[in-house]
Amino acid sequence: MTEDPPAERSADRSADRSADAPPVDQPADRPGDPESFVAENLDRYASTQGVLPERLESIGETYREQGCLSREQLYDIAYESSTRSAYHVRNNPEERCREVTRNVLTVEGDFSKIQLIAGLRGFKAPTASCVLAALDGDRHAVVDTRVWASLERIGYLDGRKESFDAADYVAMIEPIRALAAETGYRPVTVGYALFAYDAHVREGTLH
Repeated sequence: MTEDPPAERSADRSADRSADAPPVDQPADRPGDPESFVAENLDRYASTQGVLPERLESIGETYREQGCLSREQLYDIAYESSTRSAYHVRNNPEERCREVTRNVLTVEGDFSKIQLIAGLRGFKAPTASCVLAALDGDRHAVVDTRVWASLERIGYLDGRKESFDAADYVAMIEPIRALAAETGYRPVTVGYALFAYDAHVREGTLH
């Protein structure tokens, strides 16, 4: 975050500041045109290894029609998120998968929804976010290390993180919804753009 200039800073240096510089309480690297920022990075998303939006949309439609998801349907979501760890999902009892995803429809609060899904094997917060994004992309988004890094890079969060819990999901979804409201895009779409932005600007490997 930018800070107020020290009192002893000379008037000459203060005068050198650009007239269109952001206010001191606004991060200097926050997108000047959020709508263009989202649109530009959405164009990049197809070249990333992110989840397939069409696949999540299809599973979400099934979820809303059935009122729950089977173990195999949850496996499909987890596989989209992480091919390496998706096999853990198959260690969940079938009825528990249906019970949890049925209850997600009625429980209130983002934290509670993520925490409920994360009670299933194979579903840490990032993978659990895929379930919510599939269910309701007007309220939720897929989040992970890249999304957090992008939100940190453009001034919405502080510090980098590599692992996430339900509280971290809440920390991410709030600015994602703010960007969605500002740009007219759905939160799920903003999430994809943030993922692509980090993939575009990050130097070196993800981990």
